[in-house]
Amino acid sequence: MTTRNPSLPGLKNRLHEIIFEADTPEGKLFDLLLLAAILVSFFAVILESVQPLHDRYATLFLWIEWTVTILFTLEYILRLWIVEKPVRYATSFFGVIDLLSLLPAYLSLLFPVTHYLQIIRILRLLRIFRVMKMAKYVKDSYLILIALRNSRRKITVFLMTISLLVVLLGTLMYVVEGQVNEGFDSIPRAIYWAIITLTTVGYGDITPVTSLGQMIASVVMILGYSIIAVPTGIVTSEFGRSHRVDTTTQTCPFCMEEGHVPDAAFCHKCGNLLNPQEHFPV
Repeated sequence: MTTRNPSLPGLKNRLHEIIFEADTPEGKLFDLLLLAAILVSFFAVILESVQPLHDRYATLFLWIEWTVTILFTLEYILRLWIVEKPVRYATSFFGVIDLLSLLPAYLSLLFPVTHYLQIIRILRLLRIFRVMKMAKYVKDSYLILIALRNSRRKITVFLMTISLLVVLLGTLMYVVEGQVNEGFDSIPRAIYWAIITLTTVGYGDITPVTSLGQMIASVVMILGYSIIAVPTGIVTSEFGRSHRVDTTTQTCPFCMEEGHVPDAAFCHKCGNLLNPQEHFPV
């Protein structure tokens, strides 16, 4: 028969406030220390790529790398232990970034070339919007997310249309140029040309040589300017429909949803209590 530790739920609740939220002085301090460690790791990876610095400070860079990696590993494990549903956190946006920031260091033991992939840790600096809260940043970030979420169907239709268009244009250019131009020696190469031309990137590594091909290319270039404005207009219109609301950094321990209003008692996504210990103390 096992004995339940009555202090454990309270400890998890307290750690959850510190690690997952930035509304308390302790939580803000934790995130600031975390961001400092991320910056140290980030600049260490960059400076280590400079050969003279690597030759002179190789031991220091190695010490920094594994100290930060171990700290991040312990933090990641602690986050999984605190939340009610570890898998939900592990598959969340920040959970995936936290895991990806650890993998390159451990993979470098088997594949040294992956060592510099630790630069991905810079993505963890996205938490700065929670720390500086930086209320206005949190609000604006949610406005962006809402606008992008509401635009996803229109953007999907737009991307599907563009995909079909570049396939048709690429095939057409292959038919026109394929027999006389080595650059259009296959339909995939012609589609590649259509993509870089329609997006107005224009590397210039493949160019049409026939009069008909050049005429088609001119139409594609002009079409590219009008197409670029479409996704911008879609997202902009959704911004106009979005409404700014006051939010906090409070995170639901069950579904990891953020952006709750200051006086919220329940999660607006899953409906669970945001602070079970306050309503059902042990």
